[in-house]
Amino acid sequence: MLGVLDKMMHARRSVLALSLGAAALALAGCSGSTMGEYPGYPSTPPGQPAPSGETIGQGSVRVAMLLPMSGGGSASSIATVFRNTAELALSDFQGADVQILIKDTGGTAQGAQAATQAAIAEGAELILGPVFAPAVGGAGATARSSGVPVVAFSSDEAVASRGVYLLSFLPRSDVARIVSHAAAQGKRSFAALLPDDTYGAVAEAAFRQEVGRAGGRIVSIERYKLTGNDTSDIAAKASQIAANAAQIDAIFVPAGNVAPFVAQTLSTGGVNLGQTRLLGSGQWESPQVLNAAPLTGAWYPGPDAAGFQAFASRYQSRYGSQPPRNASLAYDATILAAGLVRSAGPARFSERVLTNRDGFLGIDGVFRFERDGRNERGLAVYEVTGSGSRVISPAPRSFGSGS
Repeated sequence: MLGVLDKMMHARRSVLALSLGAAALALAGCSGSTMGEYPGYPSTPPGQPAPSGETIGQGSVRVAMLLPMSGGGSASSIATVFRNTAELALSDFQGADVQILIKDTGGTAQGAQAATQAAIAEGAELILGPVFAPAVGGAGATARSSGVPVVAFSSDEAVASRGVYLLSFLPRSDVARIVSHAAAQGKRSFAALLPDDTYGAVAEAAFRQEVGRAGGRIVSIERYKLTGNDTSDIAAKASQIAANAAQIDAIFVPAGNVAPFVAQTLSTGGVNLGQTRLLGSGQWESPQVLNAAPLTGAWYPGPDAAGFQAFASRYQSRYGSQPPRNASLAYDATILAAGLVRSAGPARFSERVLTNRDGFLGIDGVFRFERDGRNERGLAVYEVTGSGSRVISPAPRSFGSGS
């Protein structure tokens, strides 16, 4: 069934639902209000200038998508994929009253600042993107001064702020899901082996918070340095954790590129990985990790795979190639914009609408924005089988009432 579902009236719930097969959408009134507050569509402001550069769609509400089109290499490649994905999303959403202005950032803060200024001058009410953290910083500063919100694709929490929302997968969502699941399975004593870098620092802060929230205790946290193919520091730190294995129920190893080696080192050091459970992150979602025999039985969080598989199949049919995993971000952002234009009237991109606690349901599952710009996602928990993975705890389809 293609098209848009009828608007559903619920006084205390607001959920944007993207049908995985056809991008059907339903958006109810914001929490505590009804759709009656927002009758009809807003008209195009008089005297709005003609947009420069490429546009997608013919709607009256302008939304910009900032991409590193001239960034070169992988930056330009991801820009093309995100541009294609936005086009696919609008074709799935029949009758979208949105026009997307494609703006090139070059992948830099200065380029993003100039692109944002141009987009706002041309009437953009919402900025989607940029992709990279420096560009998000440039776009956010400019957009904030004009009161235009940003829904960006960077996973660097440092660039999130009020009015600059990150749609990407953030470390804290991974940590919250896997620690809470482990605790629910009776795991109480935790250790972590983390990279000695910015990601490791963010993961450690989230790990400490979530273990405390779950009522557990931390036995050990080790940070390792990885230089080229030199794994000696990882081996040393893993051995230190192994020495305390009798006191540890679960070991968090978020970095997928070292997880098989760590598992082998721990096992060689006498850790029974059938009893002391290894915990991972979304970075584990790769054949090299999921097919690694030493990791069999380990748990890691991730979005429901069915949604992305359906989207990827449609993308492949239309554009002749498989999209990268993060392409779903551009799809969900585009449908989010179109859905809010259709259902939320003049308040469509207000902070109250964007941060409503019931959240939105996209290709990768349920998500919601926090007022500080970060997000919360509903994730599944998978178990590594040595020849892939299997779901052991499904992703939630909504956020709990009042959460």
